[in-house]
Amino acid sequence: MPGRLTLILGGARSGKSAHAQQLAAERGRDVLYVATAEAGDAEMAARIAAHRAERPAGWRTLEAPRQVGAALRGVHAEVVLIDCLTLLANNVIVPLPEPVTEAAATEALEAEVDGLLAAQRAGDAEWIIVSNEVGLGLVPPYPLGRVYRDALGRANQRLARAADEVLFMVAGLPLRVK
Repeated sequence: MPGRLTLILGGARSGKSAHAQQLAAERGRDVLYVATAEAGDAEMAARIAAHRAERPAGWRTLEAPRQVGAALRGVHAEVVLIDCLTLLANNVIVPLPEPVTEAAATEALEAEVDGLLAAQRAGDAEWIIVSNEVGLGLVPPYPLGRVYRDALGRANQRLARAADEVLFMVAGLPLRVK
């Protein structure tokens, strides 16, 4: 029987990752941290290093910028923490051929969500997935930004429907949505 799925949403610097790490630490000793970020520049490399430093030393890390579900097949842990769907979306949408259509972006991200949900259902680990809620801000002024926002919004909705628990982070405080 699949383990519990928790989705943590929020804006930038809302405390999503810190809360996800706290939940993971509370819910299991054997935690697998799945990192989706890629260091494309020095600033992003510094962010990744800071995230690494915040994690408990005993946690295992799996770096999987794409095809996360496939990367998790056969991997065992009490808790799987995926941080984050937002960067995974970036990793699969930005490389698409220009101009990126909404259909192509949605298809690419849906394939990732399919893989995640299949892997989650196949195991008995508790899963925690972090993602940005991007629908509360300004409408991006360029087509790729709008396509990205819409595809991620749909992916978040799908994960929220599948989740046992959905939390929305505001200023470091979790609000229970589901």
